[in-house]
Formats: sequence, structure tokens, C-alpha cells
Amino acid sequence: MEKQLKLGLPKGSLEESTVRLFKKAGFGITISSRSYFPSIDDPELSGLLIRAQEMARYVRDGILDAGLTGRDWVMEQGGGVVEVSELRYAKAGLRPVRWVLAVPNDSKIKTVKDLQGKRIATELVNYTKQFLRQHKVKASVEFSWGATEVKPPLLADAIVELTETGSSLRANNLRIVDTLLESQTLFIANKKAWADPWKRKKIESLVLLLKGAIAAEEKVGLKMNVPEKSLKKVLECLPALHTPTLSSLAGSNWHSVEVIVDEKIVRDIIPQLKVAGATGIVEYPLNKVIE
Repeated sequence: MEKQLKLGLPKGSLEESTVRLFKKAGFGITISSRSYFPSIDDPELSGLLIRAQEMARYVRDGILDAGLTGRDWVMEQGGGVVEVSELRYAKAGLRPVRWVLAVPNDSKIKTVKDLQGKRIATELVNYTKQFLRQHKVKASVEFSWGATEVKPPLLADAIVELTETGSSLRANNLRIVDTLLESQTLFIANKKAWADPWKRKKIESLVLLLKGAIAAEEKVGLKMNVPEKSLKKVLECLPALHTPTLSSLAGSNWHSVEVIVDEKIVRDIIPQLKVAGATGIVEYPLNKVIE
């Protein structure tokens, strides 16, 4: 029987961005609307869709060899897994997500200390209790099954909720009192699977490609033709940390210049490159950047 790595993929908010990331890394994932067993175009990978909240437990117990979940849920489940690598992506982009303490705009709660004797609703129960102990505050922490933002003030005095942009909190007339933690996606592995040479090599190869895909998210490639007389000026337009590839065009005094740059600066430097003498400027997307 061919060897396989049992891989847990997060179901829910991270699902779409995870499938997209794997696609850029070179792995096609097909998910049926009624199945928890996605098809992966790699015979060495066997996928299972699991809620991120439960992923660490199933990886720790060996039901899965590896999986992707948030650092927050690893901490909530008490660890016991190998944290192979941080993968900097989330539902809405590359920013980390935050677990915040939030209260109604007109609440008298201004600091963590004001939670003494209050009632808090959250999915992140264990970590919230730990946070309160650190601040020597006694409060009731209740598990929320969802729609946590609508619970204050009738069903809870405060909430601890996950946010990327804060828009949902503002829409429900809530303000942030404090941030409990910031969380990134982690690639985690079962300890026995990590000790297995074949599985470890497969995990490391997969992580390498995923990190390369993430690195490419904010970068683009630029290529252009530059006459010899303009080469110095064109190179001065490029960021100092990005060394371009130069090649002479046959039978002419022209050069082909190619470089990888941060996408956010392209709109500024393309006009500068044109003025400096570059022609035939082409911008193209990248799938992976492997350092």
C-alpha cells in the first residue's frame, strides 16, 4: 500500500483561503458540498475537513498526522503537538487575527479589572480563564455556540471574540477593551508522525511550498528591456535590496532586466522606470517564492 500523510484541513472561515493557498503551492483540492473528505491531486496526501477549533486534539491523538489551525486553538486545546511552522495567512488576507475583549459602547467596563463578578461569553473559554487569572479577576466565563457579538448586554456583560478588521464588532455597537492574543495559522504535526522519516520529509516539503506561496502573495515580477545608456538610471529606480537579473540581448547594446519586487511599490516605480529609459515593461504574478 502506498504511503499517505493524513492531513487535516480547516473547515469554515479558513477553508476557502486554505484551498487557494494549496492551489498556489501546486496542490489541487476539490471539496464536495456533502463530503468531509476532500480530493487532493497528490496520492501521498489524504485529506479530512475538520473545524480549526478541534484540529489540535485530533492531531495530538494521532487521528491525523498533521493539520492547519490557529495558534489560538492549539493553546486552547493545551498543545501536545509539534508546531512545524507559522503560515502567515487568514480568512481576509495576510494579517494576524486577534482575540479581543469587547463590551457595549455604553458599558461602564473600561479595563480588565472592571470584569470582576461579570459574565463573559466566548468560544475561547480556557484561554480566557487563564487571562483573567493572570489579572487576578474572578468572572464567569461561558461557552458561546455562535453569534457571540449579539449577546451583550442581555446575555453577557462582555465577550471575547475573534476579529480581523473589527467591522463586525462595530456593526454590533461594541468597543474593544483589550487584546488577549494575536494568532496566526500554524502547520502542526503529531509527535509520532514527526518522528517518522517519510512523514517528516513529506511535511517539510509541503510546508516549504506553502511558505513559498505565501511569500509570493505580496510580490510580483517585473521584466523590461533597457538600452546600455539608460541601464544605470533604471537600476537606481529599483529597490536596493532586490538584485535584478541582467542579460544582454544578442546583437545589440540592449539588456533584459528582470526583478522581483513588493507589489505595493510597483505603481510608483513603473513610471520611474519608463522615464529612466526602460521599455517593454511587463508585470507578472508569482505562485511561489522559495528563499
